[in-house]
Amino acid sequence: MAILPIIIAPDPKLRKKAEAVTAVDPEIVELMENMLETMYLAPGIGLAAPQIGVSKRVIVLDISKGEGSPDPICMANPKITWCSDETVTYEEGCLSLPKQYDQVTRPAKIRVSFLNKKNVQEECEANGLLATCIRHEMDHLTGTLFVDHLSHLKRTMILRKLKKLKKLNAS
Repeated sequence: MAILPIIIAPDPKLRKKAEAVTAVDPEIVELMENMLETMYLAPGIGLAAPQIGVSKRVIVLDISKGEGSPDPICMANPKITWCSDETVTYEEGCLSLPKQYDQVTRPAKIRVSFLNKKNVQEECEANGLLATCIRHEMDHLTGTLFVDHLSHLKRTMILRKLKKLKKLNAS
């Protein structure tokens, strides 16, 4: 397994729409395993393939946050099949937007279908933090960042900070 570099915003690669996976083959399983290892080390609770420069519809997550045993979920081609009208607001952050956090409102409950690591179509219901995390990671597959759910002013301030930080780190 390998630790993969995480792309930091602003970067045009984070704005690309990811391509569907034709099948969860050994290459995609290895990608999922590497993504999990990268996510745990970062540390984070979710990671999407575009965040590591791979334009594939693959996400991994684990909301256990190191409390108890790990409970990873790997999804290829995730698709929301239902959302509740009820919403919930969480403070979100992102491995591609380090040390930036803000409140984002999303559906409280969702149903999602996806291909699992064994290339089997699966469907699950999620609520609360898990639903939020799945939606957050799925946004990456369409080139959307959590800051896109904020006001123009907040988004601009956060992206400006990150651009300045990238410039400082590059020099």
